[in-house]
Amino acid sequence: MRVFITGGTGLIGSAVVAELLAHGHGVLALARSDASAQAAAAAGAEVVRGGLADLDVLRTAAAQADGVIHLAFANDFSSPQALAAAVAEEGAALAALGEALTGTDRPFVVCSGTPAAPGRAATEDDPIPTDGPVGGRGRAVGGVLALASRGVRASAVRLPRTVHNEGHGGFAGLLTGIARQTGVSGYAGDGTQRWPAVHALDAAVLFRLALEKAEAGTSWHAVDDEGDQVRDIAAVIGRRLGLPVEPVPAQTYGPLGVIFAADQPASSARTREVLGWKPQHPSLLADLENLQP
Repeated sequence: MRVFITGGTGLIGSAVVAELLAHGHGVLALARSDASAQAAAAAGAEVVRGGLADLDVLRTAAAQADGVIHLAFANDFSSPQALAAAVAEEGAALAALGEALTGTDRPFVVCSGTPAAPGRAATEDDPIPTDGPVGGRGRAVGGVLALASRGVRASAVRLPRTVHNEGHGGFAGLLTGIARQTGVSGYAGDGTQRWPAVHALDAAVLFRLALEKAEAGTSWHAVDDEGDQVRDIAAVIGRRLGLPVEPVPAQTYGPLGVIFAADQPASSARTREVLGWKPQHPSLLADLENLQP
C-alpha cells in the first residue's frame, strides 16, 4: 500500500514508518518543519509539507493514498487552554481525513489512549472517555470509528500511558523531564496506581497489522506491560538520575494531574489473539535502565 502518515517523525511515528517500509509499503509522511521533512526523507518516505491545521493538504494526501495512519498531536500540556487547542486541531484534522476516505473502503488507523476500568485491567471492549482533559480526543476517535458505516475501514490503536524507546517517551518520559527540572523523581498519590506501557517498536508492528488486517470499527490495545506501579517507575528514574524519590501533589502535572493519579492498567489479550501481535522488545522498567544522568 501507499500509506499517508501524520506524525511520522516522532518517537512512535518514526518506528511506524520503518515498519511499513520494511514490509513493502510506500509512505507519504506529513512534515511541518524543514527538520521533519529531512528526517522523513532520510527514512525513505515521500514528504508532504504541511501540518494538522492544513486541512486541504490532508485531504489531498489522503485521497492519493491507499490507507492513512494518524499519529500527530501538538502535545502541548502547558495549560488547559493549550491542551484544548491541540485537541480541537486534531479533531478537525481527523474529520478532514475521514471526508477524503469516505466511500473508498480504504483503511484509516487512528491512535487513542487505553481507557480506565475501575478495579480491573481495561479491555478492547471498554469505551474510551469522552469527558475530562482529553475527552475531545475520545469523541474525535469515536467519529472516525463511526466511518465504518460510510465505507471506511476505520480502526483505532489504543496506546498506553507510556510508549517508550531507550528510556524515553510517554508519561514516564514526562516524569523524567520533570524530575530533571525539579531535582525530585516524583509520583502522584501513594504511587500504587498502575500504568500500562509498550515499546515503540512493538507498537509500530500493531499499527501495521491494523492497517493490513483490522476490520472496520474495531479497537486494539498496544499494551505489553499491563500495569507498572508509578512509584516503581519513579524509583528507576530516581536511581538512574541520582535523585530522591518522593510523592508530589497531582497539581505538579498540570492538566494531566488527574490522569497521572489514576489507576489504569490495560490488557491486550484480544489484540494478541485476533491480530497475532507479539511484543518482543524490553519492558518499561528494563528500558528505563537506558536513562543517562
